[in-house]
Amino acid sequence: MRTFASKNTTCPDDATMVAKPGGSWAKYVYVGALVLVMMFFAFIRVRLRNMPLERDEGEFAYVGQLMLQGIPPYKIACNMKLPGTYAAYAAMMVVFGETASGIRIGLMVVNIGATLLVFLLAKYLYGPLAGAIAGITYSFLSCRPAVLGLYGHATHFVVLAALSGILLLLHAIETGRAGLYFGSGLCFGMAFLMKQPGILFAVFGGLYWMWRECRRPLPWRQLAVRGGVLLAGTALPFGVTCLILFRTGVFSSFWFWTWSYAREYGSIITLPEAWVLLRAGVPWAVRPFAIWEIVAVGFAAPAWSRYARAHAGFVTSFFLFSFLAVCPGLYFRPHYFILMLPAAALCAGIGVCAVRQSLIEKRFGTLAAWLPVLYFAIVFGISARTQYKTFFQLDAVSLSRKIFDKDPFVEAAVVSTYIKEHSLRQDTVGVLGSEPEICFYSGRHCASSYLYAYPLLEKQKFSGRMQNDMMQELQRAQPRFLVYVDVARSWGTKADIEHNPGFLAEAWEFAHHNYELVDRLAIAGDLEHEWGDRAYLYVFRRRES
Repeated sequence: MRTFASKNTTCPDDATMVAKPGGSWAKYVYVGALVLVMMFFAFIRVRLRNMPLERDEGEFAYVGQLMLQGIPPYKIACNMKLPGTYAAYAAMMVVFGETASGIRIGLMVVNIGATLLVFLLAKYLYGPLAGAIAGITYSFLSCRPAVLGLYGHATHFVVLAALSGILLLLHAIETGRAGLYFGSGLCFGMAFLMKQPGILFAVFGGLYWMWRECRRPLPWRQLAVRGGVLLAGTALPFGVTCLILFRTGVFSSFWFWTWSYAREYGSIITLPEAWVLLRAGVPWAVRPFAIWEIVAVGFAAPAWSRYARAHAGFVTSFFLFSFLAVCPGLYFRPHYFILMLPAAALCAGIGVCAVRQSLIEKRFGTLAAWLPVLYFAIVFGISARTQYKTFFQLDAVSLSRKIFDKDPFVEAAVVSTYIKEHSLRQDTVGVLGSEPEICFYSGRHCASSYLYAYPLLEKQKFSGRMQNDMMQELQRAQPRFLVYVDVARSWGTKADIEHNPGFLAEAWEFAHHNYELVDRLAIAGDLEHEWGDRAYLYVFRRRES
């Protein structure tokens, strides 16, 4: 693959190693090291594949399960997320099975794909050594529990689609082929469909394309055609999705959740609250610090390195837009930072290679020139070693409890088994709380379209209407089973719960009206709850008339 960097700015190994006897083997060594690291983290993901689904995964899996049954999103299950990740989950479950294990294997494949794309992007820009270091860095950082990297959040799928779009765009700019522009746009459009912040990568791609085209004289008609094709490709996935949802009769529900409510949701957090969340989230997201110090060196390298300066505009803007993609809504949740990891990994590769090139230019000798690579290898090894207990000593259930010590994900799987064994496939289950994974595990349709209780308690203008809608849906459906999740984290923030005591009391009373308590599962830990002596998952069964 030809790089558009000039020869004096390519990674030094392209210019020096090939000329030496056996030097051509260096590229194979880089790729071999990357493959070994990818296999290592793939093994970890396979080992921990049976971790209980957390609630976002439960939502994706449940709606994906409905799609496999021919039921479109937003018909009997609604939330503000766009349907791309639902479709991705459905595809993974077709291939690997409708289980937590199958989902995690699918995520492993997605992560391997994203790692390879990070490698190809860095290699395209700065050579094979930078590519290998970037790929190794991403493979590690995207597996860390601190960013919930072992869980199948939408951000993993955004990264895969966005990187595909960026690589195709770089080749399109170099070759001028309209098909590549269209393919790039399609990938950017898919990134948006996976999660709304993915649109920022499309904005980045469009602005970078315009900046590159402004640097070379081209007829305006040719520019218009290329820009139009790129824009058409970006818009096509969303347009086709809207058409499909319109034809299936759920467009109004889709639009309400993904636009009207999503706009309200994005305005709930105030700037002071956002600052608190950012200060709490960043120290965990930028660990291990030694790796991120290398990232910082690479980000700053254009200031002192001619090698790094070759594509400084691309790297800086890519990093900026990656950070902006974390910011919508100002919630700064751990898995949001996955969107920054490709740019961070690229900077890590640049940092090591820029220092190496500087040592070569100052004639410190061949051995000294390899010291930055050795330093990275040591830092990587020590950083990975610090995760030894997480990766190799804890089993899937213990790790889930460690990461989500205030959530009932382990218990939800147990309750779901009970419901599945004591109900028929046509029976429905009502969940009072925010645990859609119960519906997925049990294979039973949810009696309410509200997969989460959070919107009902939030300080937004639709909350009162949503509370009434949910209770009316449950009253009409009269589900065979009701699960009341008496865990504060399953309902919302402490402030939201304190402002809605009436609705929680109404939900608790509904569970006791015409229903009998058949099971009560204590939730591990000393968790905040509303009723009883400790936090429980309460399972109620409808009384037979």
